[in-house]
Amino acid sequence: MSAEPTSPRVLVVDDEPNIVDVITMALRYQGFETASAATGHEALAAATRFRPQLMILDVMLPDMDGFEVAERLGAERGQVPIIFLTARDSTEDKLRGLTTGGDDYMTKPFSLEELVARIRVILRRTSGAANDSRLTFEDVELDEDTREVTRAGEYIDLTATEYRLLHYLMANPRRVLTRAQILDHVWSYDFGGDARVLETYISYLRKKLDQHGPSLIQTVRGVGYALRAPRP
Repeated sequence: MSAEPTSPRVLVVDDEPNIVDVITMALRYQGFETASAATGHEALAAATRFRPQLMILDVMLPDMDGFEVAERLGAERGQVPIIFLTARDSTEDKLRGLTTGGDDYMTKPFSLEELVARIRVILRRTSGAANDSRLTFEDVELDEDTREVTRAGEYIDLTATEYRLLHYLMANPRRVLTRAQILDHVWSYDFGGDARVLETYISYLRKKLDQHGPSLIQTVRGVGYALRAPRP
């Protein structure tokens, strides 16, 4: 069995850079792939280019409001669930959001934990998956709800950073991930040191996984790393 081929893609649309930074950092920490836009026109272009599986859409944008963005998505909006994010909390605005292609509506200030939970619920519903919380690759299993990892049925004790690293690898099985991609997704904005920290954590993770089976993390020289089944 294998994990899903890619991380869930979420497009974050807001003209406040600090809000975009906070949301994208939280989502990347949880294993999502993100893109961002600051205006309605940028959002429409990004929706075509990035093909998100969900959009977090601010209502108050400088060129058009989020409701208009949803309307302009046209037929695509039925394929892209939308969570409207806004400082306006009137009943009229909420009803307009939910009747203009929106799947949910959150007001600022908001809880990141609640936002991530709502995203997961919507993605589970729209994907039709019975259980999206478990990633598997070969004999390794990672449960996103309990944050437990096992290999061949044996529990593996990981640090928070080792868990994020393994999660990103398992969300992109067999794909060659560059060092820059891994650093960006695993360490995100908190990372500002020597890139050799990645090699160190790859070594830590390999040592723990390889105690229970053949090595699965392969080095692709000059590029990065890939999670692959051992060659016969």
